[in-house]
Amino acid sequence: MRVLIVEPEPELGRLWQRHLERQGAIVTLVPDQDSAIEALRADDVSVIILDLLVAQGSALAVADYANYRRPDARVIFVTNTTFFSDGSIFQHCGNACAFLRTGTPPEDLAAMVEHFGRPRRA
Repeated sequence: MRVLIVEPEPELGRLWQRHLERQGAIVTLVPDQDSAIEALRADDVSVIILDLLVAQGSALAVADYANYRRPDARVIFVTNTTFFSDGSIFQHCGNACAFLRTGTPPEDLAAMVEHFGRPRRA
């Protein structure tokens, strides 16, 4: 399984990356929109862990591009703010599958990636 992490905090991104790699995932970690778009062009990812507050650019633009370029990729949004806490992210992004706090334990995030990264049945 290929996973793209878009996280502007390098330590947090590396923590998530290590947990996912221990489960056998191939993980790309990037800090911003431009790097995420390049990664989506290059790799067929199963799951995207996407911080709503990317360093440069827009998380929604990344999710929109992923929906076009990698329509089977599922997006797990993470944030440390109350923005979209009403669940409206699911109305804005058809590929959103989860919305978590950045403080979610890494093993819980890894379990969600494993769940949502499985091939979907028709």
